Amino acid sequence: MGSLSAWHWLIVLIVVALLFGSSKLPQVARSLGQSARVLRAEARGLREDEEAANQRESGTSRPASDAN
Repeated sequence: MGSLSAWHWLIVLIVVALLFGSSKLPQVARSLGQSARVLRAEARGLREDEEAANQRESGTSRPASDAN
């Protein structure tokens, strides 16, 4: 029950290609990329909000350029 081997990934890719067709694959990949960017941006925003709340609680303030 370990990770997937190269053969498993090949079979998954073939099934996906058969299900969506070659014309839909670029659209699916593009939407996955956009979703990943949105997710990263939201996670970064939550992290920054949490850091700002922690700084307010501790009474210290750091410039935003030092937070990264």
